[in-house]
Amino acid sequence: MFLKEALPLSSVSQNATQSRTRFAVRPETAQPHVEGNVQVSDDYLGAPQDIDVPAQNTDELQAAWREWATECQASGTPTIVQLNHPGRQSPAGAGKKSFFTKNLAPSPIGLNFGPGILAKVASKVLFGTPKEMTVQDIKLVIDQFVEGAKRSYDAGFKGVELHAAHGYLLAQFHSPATNRRTDEFGGSAHKRVEISLRIIRRIRAVTSPNFSISIKFNSADAATDKTEDVLEQIRLLVDAGIDFLEISGGTYENPLMMGDDGVAKQDMSEDKPMKASTIKRESFFLEFAQTVRKSFPGLVLMVTGGFRTRTGMEGALQSGACDIVGVGRPAAVYPDFPTKIILNENVKDEDANANLPRIEVEGAEKWIVKISGVTALGAGKTTRVYQEHIGSMAAIKAFSCSISSLMTLTIHSRCEEAKPNGQESPRI
Repeated sequence: MFLKEALPLSSVSQNATQSRTRFAVRPETAQPHVEGNVQVSDDYLGAPQDIDVPAQNTDELQAAWREWATECQASGTPTIVQLNHPGRQSPAGAGKKSFFTKNLAPSPIGLNFGPGILAKVASKVLFGTPKEMTVQDIKLVIDQFVEGAKRSYDAGFKGVELHAAHGYLLAQFHSPATNRRTDEFGGSAHKRVEISLRIIRRIRAVTSPNFSISIKFNSADAATDKTEDVLEQIRLLVDAGIDFLEISGGTYENPLMMGDDGVAKQDMSEDKPMKASTIKRESFFLEFAQTVRKSFPGLVLMVTGGFRTRTGMEGALQSGACDIVGVGRPAAVYPDFPTKIILNENVKDEDANANLPRIEVEGAEKWIVKISGVTALGAGKTTRVYQEHIGSMAAIKAFSCSISSLMTLTIHSRCEEAKPNGQESPRI
């Protein structure tokens, strides 16, 4: 199975004075979608333009949300919504919080962009030191995730994915590097994942058995996470009833998820298969997926990050390490990348690749990154370039809500007749 993965989309502009809520997408983008990075709180956003669940509180906007679900699923493949809370990674000016309001986190540990003075200033000014959440704060966030899932369910979406990777709030709870609590939400691998377990159980209670619940999960960080602790957390998530697990990684401090473009035709020729090293390089997190597979042979696994070629994707699937391959940046540039290139039998293996250009950080931006030591700034340029590509897909009529853009990711899947290890398809 191939899925088009998540990238920020700045395609739906907002005007708070508008009353109309009609919007449309071009036919080629009205394919199966996952609405990506939808925030559960309008006080704390990951970026000023993020869509948020509270924005759908009016009947008019919930009707527009239902229409969007219908459009996305017109081709027959279900659409799921990715729910998120940024926690300490909510920059100043993002959300309704005041400039002096502290971000939320399991423990009061700020972002560390490096030892330099400018890096420390950037962390303090943009994000600050977060507030350690009270138990009441945590219960409110759980309620917000559940409310987001219920609204998605009522609108006609077929599932939700909890974003517990890339250093966002749920990932902050899961990791001992950012969770130093000693209460019911910290102190052990089990307690650190407790917030996600409660969210999953409550979502299942207010939706239906056929509503897909999945989680985007950070791979183990050798510097901070014990593999056995991470595997214990995955076991608990499986027991709670997740339908599939997506493996990714990275944070704002160490943006592995930003990756590196330009893999393209490297190590490929008509009569030479791609080297194992290239397959490994294409998927940043495949090695950890193989570890998870050994412990959970029946769990449906999705791996995202770096896939650019048919050979790399087939190698990952045939290895049995994963059942679903996530494709992000190629899908941003080529919306029909899976069907017209990867799955097209008329395209030879050596030509079945995204061939994405390497994006260089230049000029003043390069200088700022160099003197500040904040590598996330350079990685951010790459994301912005792909945001522009995704934004070009949307044809906007009008849209009104308390956000300025929509974060989406498009998925386009093809299930093989039989899944590896005889597994059934997940509820997606």
